[in-house]
Amino acid sequence: MAEITLGTYIFERLKQIDVKTIFGVPGDFNLALLDHIYEVEGMRWAGNANELNAAYAADGYSRVKSMAALITTFGVGELSAVNGIAGSFAEHVGLLHIVGVPAISSQEKKLLLHHTLGNGDFGVFKRVFKNVSKSANFISDINEAQDMIDSAIREAFIYQRPIYLGLPTNLVEMNVDRTRLNTPIDLKPVPNPVEAEEEALQSILELISKAAKPVILVDACASRHFCQKEVDQLIDITNFPVFVTPMGKGGVDEQKPQFGGAYVGSLSNPDITEFVEKADLVISVGALLSDFNTGSFSYSHSKNIVEFHSDYTQIRSAVFQGVQMKALLQKLLPLVGKASKHITAQVPPKIAPPIEKAANEDLTQDWLWSNISKFLRAGDVVITETGTSAFGIVQSRFPTHVSGISQVLWGSIGFSVGATLGAVCATEELDPNRRVILFVGDGSLQLTVQEISTMARWNLKPYLFILNNDGYTIERLIHGEKASYNDIQPWDHLKLLDTFKAKNSESTRVSTIGELTKLFKDQDFNKPDKIRVIEVMLETMDAPISLVKQAEITAKTNAA
Repeated sequence: MAEITLGTYIFERLKQIDVKTIFGVPGDFNLALLDHIYEVEGMRWAGNANELNAAYAADGYSRVKSMAALITTFGVGELSAVNGIAGSFAEHVGLLHIVGVPAISSQEKKLLLHHTLGNGDFGVFKRVFKNVSKSANFISDINEAQDMIDSAIREAFIYQRPIYLGLPTNLVEMNVDRTRLNTPIDLKPVPNPVEAEEEALQSILELISKAAKPVILVDACASRHFCQKEVDQLIDITNFPVFVTPMGKGGVDEQKPQFGGAYVGSLSNPDITEFVEKADLVISVGALLSDFNTGSFSYSHSKNIVEFHSDYTQIRSAVFQGVQMKALLQKLLPLVGKASKHITAQVPPKIAPPIEKAANEDLTQDWLWSNISKFLRAGDVVITETGTSAFGIVQSRFPTHVSGISQVLWGSIGFSVGATLGAVCATEELDPNRRVILFVGDGSLQLTVQEISTMARWNLKPYLFILNNDGYTIERLIHGEKASYNDIQPWDHLKLLDTFKAKNSESTRVSTIGELTKLFKDQDFNKPDKIRVIEVMLETMDAPISLVKQAEITAKTNAA
């Protein structure tokens, strides 16, 4: 047949770019569209508990597969998702947000429909999303629909930002050209401006040729914009010491001898701070210089800095607009060996060995994060929640090919539970033997716990480590250590999986070093063959030292 419905066309296009799970919540303005998911072999409708969780899940899925899709209904549904979409925008996560909107005729007549504000303004929510999306558009003409869909997918993938696309209900069943599916969407970025790229390249080579103690600093956008391979090659060719930021955790192979740990400004290990800040050249790849990512802006490294970004390059104070880092790095790699051959190899600071304690001692945050690498293995996806775990994981050293997910910039409490659903859906599609491991506080869990139900629905098998420190420890450290607003109602976490009727599950509580060490060594526990809750009992004010220092700075900043 030469034609296909518009609804089916959308899901065929998404499948072509390996998006096979669609997140969202059904609503009357998107129901006709959802029917077409089941017409495309291999596609899955996740069926989330709410739209906020669905947005978090789409974010987590995209961080594993570089693209995701979310479907909500007009007004009430899309506004429930806006927090999650804003986080994806802030942190460079590519996803297509399709909103089922009222029929074009209803919009033209300005009918007083449900889910509206009652004022006939059907564009108000699109205007909201324009501020947290790369672009926001309504499809209003079936003849333009395929162009708009393909363009939206292309933009979301290339720019790694959310794209908002309103789809009127009356267009879903209309027919479009099926043969267009024979031509894949062009996902190649626009080329760099030739002269600007060449000038930037020569400037970088000149700085490297004059350097004696250069370092590489890798941040989040190196991964988000597909530059991990180039960064890996840059490290191997130059042998420069390499460091990551908290947001860049998992962006490089931490088993390389050149790896020196995490640089977080003044909150870093003193040896790391001294090493990075004595460098005479910093090659920064994909920086997102937020407060929690930089030790409250306490960077004090060399002014000789090359900043590679997704849409520009900066060399000292010179900005080269439109010179994208992936293409520029590819041009740099064949030349950088010659430019750096005079540089004597530096030995980065030694990574601190795991903390040793007696088996009968109580668990602490510092011991957990120092020893977690003993449990991790190649291919794992490690998700840490805003709070103690996001700061603690920086103290660990990942095995090769371990990915990290943490929402350091946007920092929405509860993000990690929804993101875990998305990440485990994505990893299951890529390799069911890969493990997805969540570390979430008992307070954060209460915001988005319903998504464990969706994990149980699909018989997914993540490890859910619940850090039980009796409330919001990160908030207590900043302000109100004993204030009741930082308290939560205690839950029986070991009954959660039964409550959600998980068919294949295991729940365990650990309180001592020995109990958790035994789990880490257990061969059966290490197999991702069931969903697991591991409740880790911790003292209320126990926290990673980096978080304690950051909280002190944040408290002073908030009071200034």
